[in-house]
Order: sequence, then structure tokens, then C-alpha cells
Amino acid sequence: MSKIIALANQKGGVGKTTTTINLAASLATLEKNVLVVDADPQANASSGLGVDITEVECSLYECIINQADVRDAVYTTDIDGLDIIPSHIDLVGAEIEMLNLNDREKVLTNLLAPIRNDYDYILIDCSPSLGLITVNALTAADSVIIPVQCEYFALEGISKLLNTIKIIKNKLNPHLEIEGFLLTMYDSRLRLANQIYDEVKRHFQELVFKTVIQRNVKLSESPSHGLPVILYDADSTGSKNHLALAKEIIQKNK
Repeated sequence: MSKIIALANQKGGVGKTTTTINLAASLATLEKNVLVVDADPQANASSGLGVDITEVECSLYECIINQADVRDAVYTTDIDGLDIIPSHIDLVGAEIEMLNLNDREKVLTNLLAPIRNDYDYILIDCSPSLGLITVNALTAADSVIIPVQCEYFALEGISKLLNTIKIIKNKLNPHLEIEGFLLTMYDSRLRLANQIYDEVKRHFQELVFKTVIQRNVKLSESPSHGLPVILYDADSTGSKNHLALAKEIIQKNK
């Protein structure tokens, strides 16, 4: 049974893309078939998995706006069992172009339907906004992972995202669940990081993943090499954290 998971938080810089790339690579390393859908016009997940954006002929944009065959947009990566549908800067304008489409909130749902069962997990990397593409991602998804940065304004904006999820659940996708809150950029030496962790845990209890993604130099360096951290440095803390997260998600979805 395949599962579609969106990674969303309208706050930028919380580690959505880093988590998407490295969770996908870890799931593939654990012998799952994984597809990353890069739904962020910045296309960082695409370049972070080694895709040369300038050479992509068919991206998510062509599928949404020109009804291109979704299979033409699937690219392989350096990791066995991990594919990606890349993004393109044109996706910025796609939201306006989509306004005239019928069932505009379900474009991504319909797009992924033919290939859904080819994968165990489909991870959608959302842009840092609550626009129409993110609404599409949440409508297509079975669940959502919410990365939360261990910093002072961490919980700011989460209520807005939870409200959006609630509306989508009521109007568009009654099956949407929260897969979990994921604490990212955690530094155990900082008292603030521990306070944020305690606060998130108190608010959301069992919805918080046991795994925490720690601050890690290798994790920050790996995207510039077009590699997930598991290929860049398998022994790094970042690699171990994401492998632990992948195992936690597999266990949860048994």
C-alpha cells in the first residue's frame, strides 16, 4: 500500500527540503521504492538530489499546466529505488494559471494517480507558503510531516498551518492525517532548543516524532554536492538521524 506524505510549513528555512531529500534517500536505502515530488518553485529538492534543472525537459509545471504525461517527468537519482519529479521556476506562475482549471485543488491528486502504486512512499516537498500548489499537495496526501525548527519563533505560524489542514480535511481530503511534528536543527547545548522541544511535546504529545534532526555540518554541506547526506557521509549525525526517522515512519505505517 503506497503512502503519500506532504512536508509542509509556510515558515521558510525550517528544514522541509533537507528532510524531504534525506528521508527519501533513507527510505530508499531501507529498500522502499520512493518518489520525491518537488512542488517548490525554488527546485532545491531537485538540485539536492543531483538533477540538473537546466536540462529538465518535463517538470511538475509541464504536467500541471500542459497536461504532460507524468511518467515523462519522472527522473532517476543516484540512489536505487529513489525517483524524482523535478520542479521549475515557472511553477511560481502556475498558481495563477491554475485558477481557471476545473477541480483546481485536485490537479496533483489526479496527476499522481497513474503512478501512485509504483511506489511505497511519495514525498511532496511543499513551498514555504499556503498557496494553491501547497493546497494541492495536502489534498493529494494521506498525511503531512510538519518540520519545526528549534528556534524562538518555532510555534508561530503552526496554528495557521493547522487551520489550513483542518479546512482541507473538511472540504477536500477527509483522510488527511498529521504524520508527525519533526524537530529540526536541534542543538542540545542550547537551553532554548530544549525549551522549544518541551513546548512542542507538551502541545502535540504523541504526534511529535521520537527522532530529532540535530544541527550537523555534513547535512548542510551535502546539497551543494547534489547528494543526500547518506551518500555524502553515511556516518554523520545527519545521516543517522534521517535513517532513524525513516525507520520510525516505516514502523508506524506497518
